[in-house]
Amino acid sequence: MRKFNIRKVLDGLTAGSASASQQPTPPAQQQHPSGNREPEIQETLQSEHFQLCKTVRHGFPYQPSALAFDPVQKILAVGTQTGALRLFGRPGVECYCQHDSGAAVIQLQFLINEGALVSALADDTLHLWNLRQKRPAILHSLKFCRERVTFCHLPFQSKWLYVGTERGNIHIVNVESFTLSGYVIMWNKAIELSSKSHPGPVVHISDNPMDEGKLLIGFESGTVVLWDLKSKKADYRYTYDEAIHSVAWHHEGKQFICSHSDGTLTIWNVRSPTKPVQTITPHGKQLKDGKKPEPCKPILKVEFKTTRSGEPFIILSGGLSYDTVGRRPCLTVMHGKSTAVLEMDYSIVDFLTLCETPYPNDFQEPYAVVVLLEKDLVLIDLAQNGYPIFENPYPLSIHESPVTCCEYFADCPVDLIPALYSVGARQKRQGYSKKEWPINGGNWGLGAQSYPEIIITGHADGSVKFWDASAITLQVLYKLKTSKVFEKSRNKEDKPSTDIVDEDPYAIQIISWCPESRMLCIAGVSAHVIIYRFSKQEVITEVIPMLEVRLLYEINDVETPESEQPPPLSTPVGGSNPQPIPPQSHPSTSSSSSDGLRDNVPCLKVKNSPLKQSPGYQTELVIQLVWVGGEPPQQITSLAVNSSYGLVVFGNCNGIAMVDYLQKTVLLNLGTIELYGSNDPYRREPRSPRKSRQPSGAGLCDISEGTVVPEDRCKSPTSGSSSPHNSDDEQKMNNFIEKAKMSRKLSLPTDLKPDLDVKDNSFSRSRSSSVTSIDKESREAISALHFCETYTRKADSSPCPCLWVGTTLGTVLVIALNLPPGGEQRLLQPVIVSPSGTILRLKGAVLRMAFLDATGCLIPPAYEPWKEHNVPEEKDEKEKLKKRRPVSVSPSSSQEMSENQYAVICSEKQAKVISLPTQNCAYKQNITETSFVLRGDIVSLSNSICLACFCANGHIMTFSLPSLRPLLDVYYLPLTNMRIARTFCFTNNGQALYLVSPTEIQRLTYSQETCENLQEMLGELFTPVETPEAPNRGFFKGLFGGGAQSLDREELFGESSSGKASRSLAQHIPGPGGIEGVKGAASGVVGELARARLALDERGQKLSDLEERTAAMLSSADSFSKHAHEMMLKYKDKKWYQF
Repeated sequence: MRKFNIRKVLDGLTAGSASASQQPTPPAQQQHPSGNREPEIQETLQSEHFQLCKTVRHGFPYQPSALAFDPVQKILAVGTQTGALRLFGRPGVECYCQHDSGAAVIQLQFLINEGALVSALADDTLHLWNLRQKRPAILHSLKFCRERVTFCHLPFQSKWLYVGTERGNIHIVNVESFTLSGYVIMWNKAIELSSKSHPGPVVHISDNPMDEGKLLIGFESGTVVLWDLKSKKADYRYTYDEAIHSVAWHHEGKQFICSHSDGTLTIWNVRSPTKPVQTITPHGKQLKDGKKPEPCKPILKVEFKTTRSGEPFIILSGGLSYDTVGRRPCLTVMHGKSTAVLEMDYSIVDFLTLCETPYPNDFQEPYAVVVLLEKDLVLIDLAQNGYPIFENPYPLSIHESPVTCCEYFADCPVDLIPALYSVGARQKRQGYSKKEWPINGGNWGLGAQSYPEIIITGHADGSVKFWDASAITLQVLYKLKTSKVFEKSRNKEDKPSTDIVDEDPYAIQIISWCPESRMLCIAGVSAHVIIYRFSKQEVITEVIPMLEVRLLYEINDVETPESEQPPPLSTPVGGSNPQPIPPQSHPSTSSSSSDGLRDNVPCLKVKNSPLKQSPGYQTELVIQLVWVGGEPPQQITSLAVNSSYGLVVFGNCNGIAMVDYLQKTVLLNLGTIELYGSNDPYRREPRSPRKSRQPSGAGLCDISEGTVVPEDRCKSPTSGSSSPHNSDDEQKMNNFIEKAKMSRKLSLPTDLKPDLDVKDNSFSRSRSSSVTSIDKESREAISALHFCETYTRKADSSPCPCLWVGTTLGTVLVIALNLPPGGEQRLLQPVIVSPSGTILRLKGAVLRMAFLDATGCLIPPAYEPWKEHNVPEEKDEKEKLKKRRPVSVSPSSSQEMSENQYAVICSEKQAKVISLPTQNCAYKQNITETSFVLRGDIVSLSNSICLACFCANGHIMTFSLPSLRPLLDVYYLPLTNMRIARTFCFTNNGQALYLVSPTEIQRLTYSQETCENLQEMLGELFTPVETPEAPNRGFFKGLFGGGAQSLDREELFGESSSGKASRSLAQHIPGPGGIEGVKGAASGVVGELARARLALDERGQKLSDLEERTAAMLSSADSFSKHAHEMMLKYKDKKWYQF
């Protein structure tokens, strides 16, 4: 894991000691020290293998604000407050788009079965999206300059969009050309002339289902007007003394229903404007003496849907009575005499009823309701009794508990995903609808990449989720609850368990996973480590195995830290004694002996009752750091597990501890300084006595969720402030950078909280508020751990198992491991652990280490292949005899003496490749001078390997190995929040990801090959589908003039009859739709021509269609140029006053 501490002086020291053995390196140039030439290794990766692009975004749309559905294409669209647009088809078909302005989406309208969508934004712009391409693009935009847009309505199969405004006017937009018609409905013409007040903004527009010439307009104040489009006057005006929130038609066009701010619904007959036919208060208490029911909360939306064989459905959100305090948000379904109130987990943003027909003048036949909640999407089955919900197939539950860390593994063993899926399938909830998920539009892409990918997310409630991320999709496989092993505190009083953090004591901070052996290890925020084994059998664990470890940090002598040497380190530390080994004795400077101080107690209490463990991950061992002399244990900053050695190791700012999880013993427990022995290069200050208990993880709460910072403050840490000499701003920026560095080990969102402002200085205050926090920050923490089989000392002739330890001061230390033989002996003889004395130095905290063999191939850590652990005894005995400890899976195990290895070490500032066993620096690269690396990973790509880094200044860089040649350097995104710092990770095959919002994962690729194949891999949203036939009018209706009345809108709204709209009213902006957009536009996104061509398409005449289209475009361009030339000739000789 990654940890950082700012210390300019010590940075200088490290830099000095690091460069003592080498010549200074110019920035961004690798160095190959002369004198000791390394054998050349042929490197295959070149710059052209790299390209950076976003691939897909998974998860629930953050802060949703609008919803739309295409009933023919079966596609759902969700808009958000940050201008994002998410489109969902069948499971696995998803798409993310973004409006450049970032303004909130207030409404979405599909052009049904046309492959297009109109979005209305809070900045009064309308945009037309072309969905006929895999990556939708904007074809046209229209910006209203003088009026604010409040509501839009696009009738089915019409190209004229009605746009209502805050002033109460209605404008009409041609969606083909995205221009305004001259036809305007002014508010003062629509309302009664005698009315003295303004009716308020337009909150609803819809045409009568049976007569397109009649438009129903709802004003916020409570006035509804039925406007005759042909005669340009109001037919009827309906007034009610409560504000209106929404309006809905009965499909026969004779009645409509309004929802009001006092929790009432009014049903009106079109021809009786004086008073409503019926007034309903769905949640109001009916008073006995005939008085009006008590007012309720506003009904925010109502829908009125009819069925052929029964009563209509009235579906509404809101309207609960005011005395239901603490009641959850509800959706109410009224059907005949029954009223069902469906409680939701979050507040309702919007809902839509899914119906069998797209025609508004037919029986609607509703079959489901899609409800968009603040943090979830719910689909209710209307056809089944009890209205069960559908099981949601989209990966929208990433944020079920806030994500605190994540890891990404591409190219896993092939049997892993089926194994995790089979144990996860047992965790499924029951009681879902039996029907198939009804949103099933679009087609899957062709998955060119077939390798398995797994994402693991750690959460604030202590849960760990495994996701199948293969072929740019995402599906949850299995969920593990790590908090199950601990006692939950029953009430507020007995809360000794939440010492380090006030809330989320089980939050996951670090995940270490070995895919081959399936061993999993997690470190939590309460300084606890849990080791898990994977099993397909259910077991009952009588006693949960646990160890407690005291990690101390003590320095007593300022001048000569060397004189207080611990006992000789070559002696074996550890044994088969299950008790924790007490740390090396030295007098404590803190007053731990005095009464009343907590000592030797862990933060959490492990359950002492038998624990039933389901198939999946089962607890092997719980390790907890304990309080020392009234001071809580420090949070764990790094963690590693090795299944071949049976060891787990972890460290914090006090020191390092190693545990043999097979024998359940502590092998090593050393303060960081004790690791150095007599080679400590730093003068350490003595520890200040503790005055008061400081919450460990200084600033944990301050940076709990420093999420999205307002845009204007999102300066890259190195870009400086607008005035370069403004020290105050610089100070604030530095605080932010410090937070970022801290956050990599500390920051945990306690909830999806309101965002923390960068300018808030609370973090720096908390850190300088007491000596203790400064003291803690100045300590050297363990920041990287790596088990491997390599040369531990310069004189070694063969590699042996060891542990490489990296610290925040840029030191790398090597600990040799002497393991007993496999089988029975492994469980009986002790593992001997001894620091080797090898010390290497880099600038900045060490982040990642890896090892290459003499040919430049990666040497993976040794592992024990997975086998079922819980098998009957006799089989077990046979297995044990066969079982030998696999040394390593790499070619290096059979190395000849002459063959060397390379250690690759990446720190926050630089990378080095060290030749082993000589320990000469073969190559060096200063990655960044002004910023720092947040994440570095050694990954495989195109049958080779490279080092990939993400810097706090927003750059993503890759370097070849072993020579560290720069291959890619792209500015991707600035570090605007802690979440990115905490979750960014690279993996094999050019994949990377980070949490882009509290609810969404953004995946990206840095591989040229993936970028090229991406278009094929993406799903298609638009598929050619026949529009259902219009409802039959019937013989008598046709004879006597009943049925739907059509309207020639072109005649009414076209330029010939209504004239041109005022130019200053709205500005047309052509979209960046690209060539695909031009194709879409040329085929006329709407209109009969497009439909005719679509039919040709389906008959396989695509080529001739394209030629026709191109010819049509050429001829229209030609006629336009002739027309322009004629105009020029006509007006050429006229003076300006003759126009």
